Amino acid sequence: MAAISASQVKELRERTGLGMMECKKALTETDGDIEVAIENLRKNSGLKAAKKADRIAAEGVVVTRVAEDSSYGVMVEINSETDFVARDDNFIAFADKIAAAFFTAKSDDVAAVMAGALETAREQLVQKIGENIGVRRAAVVSAAEGGIVGEYVHGGRIGVLTVLTGGTADVAKGVAMHVAAINPTVAHPADMPQEQLDEEKAIILAQPDMAGKPEQIAEKMVQGRLKKYLAENSLTEQPFVKDPNQTVAEFVKAAGGEVVGFTRFEVGEGIEKEEVDFAKEVMEQAGRR
Repeated sequence: MAAISASQVKELRERTGLGMMECKKALTETDGDIEVAIENLRKNSGLKAAKKADRIAAEGVVVTRVAEDSSYGVMVEINSETDFVARDDNFIAFADKIAAAFFTAKSDDVAAVMAGALETAREQLVQKIGENIGVRRAAVVSAAEGGIVGEYVHGGRIGVLTVLTGGTADVAKGVAMHVAAINPTVAHPADMPQEQLDEEKAIILAQPDMAGKPEQIAEKMVQGRLKKYLAENSLTEQPFVKDPNQTVAEFVKAAGGEVVGFTRFEVGEGIEKEEVDFAKEVMEQAGRR
């Protein structure tokens, strides 16, 4: 059985809001598998869905660019090893240069856009700063005729591009701010993958209050909870962050538009990075002397 680390317990506590001992016990039962621990906790206690976002580890910035007529936009994530470098003027200038190149190319092909002079510039910056720097990913979104692309970047770490059928740039930016803050799973309920709905249904059926229910009643309860799940995780159905009295769809409709979709980047999501216990490292070094 694998030893459960303090960092694993900390992550599970942050994602579930449960106590340390409960989290440690859940991790011990799953041999340290955080995702399975969350699923088991939900089945046993009806715990609310935890965001299935991987641990944020890498540093860097997210940069966006949108055309003056709001017809299209690009978003790029550029990574560094430390947050200190991510705030460096040379790194920021490089990130702006990269975003401009993707904007001109209207492409999300990192290898193609970075080939040649930009790759040389990256290598030179690596040598100058002394850290590994990379362009991880890019996105390009376009609006249909009369549509609007909006942008919002929060603290350089979370970037969002939104697409509406109409409305204004301010409305599109407002929706982007909502996405940055709330992080919906999909734009519309119909966009939710069936596999995810099936997984949610299985979790609902495994909850204690479903035990012994007649099939028809159980199915009715499941459908009600799935509807609530879709509303909570779909952008258009969520209460608008700036005015909870209306949904995002209602906010956009009042401006003469509809939500088409969104793209959200958060620095380092999905990248694993080794956590260093500096206190332990110092003690080990001291013990060698």
